[in-house]
Amino acid sequence: MDDLTAFLAGDRLDDVAIYVADTVFDGDHPLSTAGIAVDGGVVVVVAGETGREAFADSTGLDPMAFAKQAMDRTGEIDDRLAGGVCPDAGDTDAEAAIDDHHIEFGFAFAEAENQEVGGLYAEGDVIHAYAHCSCGTDFSQKWVADPPA
Repeated sequence: MDDLTAFLAGDRLDDVAIYVADTVFDGDHPLSTAGIAVDGGVVVVVAGETGREAFADSTGLDPMAFAKQAMDRTGEIDDRLAGGVCPDAGDTDAEAAIDDHHIEFGFAFAEAENQEVGGLYAEGDVIHAYAHCSCGTDFSQKWVADPPA
């Protein structure tokens, strides 16, 4: 099982995942070979503190401040963290939406199942994912981790 699959299964609760679109870095950037290739970019899964520092160094944003801001908007984030659909893309012309709305980077962490909290957290480990669109919108989505069958 690769690092990303393990992360998405809830098996790497101390780690974070960072998505970077191909449009952000050229093919020679170290992240392009350090992570797992996904549609439209690369996902790197690393130890929590190292990952938070890498995210801050790469984007200039504190990852938890980014997450807090992104929580204000719900959007659709790919289940392999490979981009998503910006909530501001709306019902615009599909071609214009692709040009104006593409996910540049994302950040995710997993939180352990917590029966006391209830709701989604009572169903299993929860993936918290946050994305930044080229239009400037930050958004989030969370879901129950999907352990392999």
